[in-house]
Amino acid sequence: MPFTKLLPTSIDLAQNFTFTGTVAGAGGGKVLQVINKTDATYQATSGSSFADTSLQQAITPSSTSSKILIIVEQKAVKASGNTGVKMRLNRGLNEANVLNQFQTIGGETEEGTRNDFGSTAYFHLDSPNTTSSITYVTSFANYASGTGAARVNNSSGDRSSMVLMEISAWV
Repeated sequence: MPFTKLLPTSIDLAQNFTFTGTVAGAGGGKVLQVINKTDATYQATSGSSFADTSLQQAITPSSTSSKILIIVEQKAVKASGNTGVKMRLNRGLNEANVLNQFQTIGGETEEGTRNDFGSTAYFHLDSPNTTSSITYVTSFANYASGTGAARVNNSSGDRSSMVLMEISAWV
């Protein structure tokens, strides 16, 4: 007489369960490390070519399958007469690998109103596929050459920040 395997129709979630090995479908996504950087260095440029800011932070992933969640808040302002500020997030210095142009701060962002419009936030999930140290950096540029200046951390109270989180791979 053959045996029939009976499967449970429900699980009592009030019980405790101990597993060994891999639990399929449980996923990954655990935070392995968090690194925070703040920067208050004033920088300005009147050119439309991107220049790295001093908001830079390195992280060394523990696995090639890890993801890096990057959270940036960049204080930026355009000077009078300027048409805007362009911002980018890069993996590597000197725009070695542009991840995204994440904000163009436009006309209403003049110095006089920077407290209302002079900050931008951006989130990006990167898959660097390495266990070597990686540096993430923001870069900025004038929207158009010769129209004033683009500035980051324009006043003494301005602080930009970057948070890097290594997330384990999904199973």
